[in-house]
Amino acid sequence: MNYEFKINKTTTPKQKPDIDHLEFGTTFTDHMFIMNYSEGKGWHDGRIVPYAPIELDPAAAVLHYAQEMFEGLKAYKAKDGRVLLFRPDMNAKRTTLTSDRICIPRIDEELYVEAIKAVVRVDSDWIPEKEGTSLYIRPFIIASEPFLGVRPSKEYIFMIIMSPVGLYYKEGLAPTKIFVEDEYVRAVAGGTGYSKIGANYVASLKSQEKANKLGYSQVLWLDGVERKYVEEIGTSNAFFVIENEVITAPLEGTILPGITRDSTIHLLRNWGIKVSERKITIDEIYKAYQDGKLKEVFASGTAAVISPVGELCWKDKKMVINDNRIGILSKKLYDELSGIQLGNREDKFGWTIEV
Repeated sequence: MNYEFKINKTTTPKQKPDIDHLEFGTTFTDHMFIMNYSEGKGWHDGRIVPYAPIELDPAAAVLHYAQEMFEGLKAYKAKDGRVLLFRPDMNAKRTTLTSDRICIPRIDEELYVEAIKAVVRVDSDWIPEKEGTSLYIRPFIIASEPFLGVRPSKEYIFMIIMSPVGLYYKEGLAPTKIFVEDEYVRAVAGGTGYSKIGANYVASLKSQEKANKLGYSQVLWLDGVERKYVEEIGTSNAFFVIENEVITAPLEGTILPGITRDSTIHLLRNWGIKVSERKITIDEIYKAYQDGKLKEVFASGTAAVISPVGELCWKDKKMVINDNRIGILSKKLYDELSGIQLGNREDKFGWTIEV
C-alpha cells in the first residue's frame, strides 16, 4: 500500500549541532511525525509537523497509569549518499508485541515503517556522516484520553522524534565496567520484561544509580525469582563467550527480544560459531572465569551496537575479562554490524532498507 502523510515544514530551521560534540538524545531535528487514535475511528491523521511541545490534559492516562511504549532505531548515511535503516520491520513487530501486552491498539506494521521513512526523508540533512554517528529515531505511543480510572485508554498519540547522536558510551568501543545487581529486580515471568515500556526502565534507575556510584557504567540483571540466572545488561542483551560457545539468555518473557541480539545470533551462526540461548547462572560464569574459560563478555543493542565488557563485579568479586581489552569476537561483530548498517559491507540477509 502507498501511504501519504500531510507535511507541514518548519519556517524556522534550527542550527545543527557540532558533529564533533554530539551527545546522545539531547538535540532534536526540525520535524516530528504525529498520528492520532480514537475509539471507533482507529488510527488517523498521520502528519509531519515542526518539532514542538505537545499539549496534554493533566488527566491524560499516560501520566497516571503509564500506558505507553517506545522503540529505538537509527538512520545511517552511506558513503554513496544513500540513507539506510536497519531492520525497521523488526521494530514494527516489537511494537505490536508491546502494544498487545499493554492494551494499546495495533498500528499496521507497514504503515509504521512508512511513517519512519517519511519523517527521515524530511530531515535527512540531519543525519551526521562522521564515523560513529547516526540519526537516532524514537517512535512512541502514549495514552492521551483524560480520565482517572484503571482501564485502557480510548485515545492515543503515535509520535516519532529524531536526534543526531554520537557514541552511546563515552568510552566508545572501549570495554565497559558492569555491576551485577542481586538486590533489586527488573522483571519476572508473566510481567512486562519483554515489552519496550518506560516502566521497565524507571524500575532500573535505582540500580543504575548504585552502579554509577561504585564506578560502573551499567547493570547486569539477575532473574527475579532465584536471583542467580543472568538476564540483561541495562539497555542491552548480554553475551558470554565460554571456551568455544557463545551463551545468551533465552527469550522467556523476562528480557527484551533485541533486534541487535537477533542480528548477532544470525551472524555468529552464519560464521559457524556455536550459540546457545539458554539459562546460565552467575556462579557458572564466575567458575568459568576462575578456570580461565571466560573469553569474552559483550552486550548488544541499538544504541551502542556491540559493547565489550572489560570487568564484571559480583558480590565484591571482580572479574577482569580478556585483560580489559576488546575481544576478537566483539570487534568482529561490531565491524560487521556497523559495516552492514552503513552500507560498507555486503548485506547477505537483506537487513537494510533504503529510505
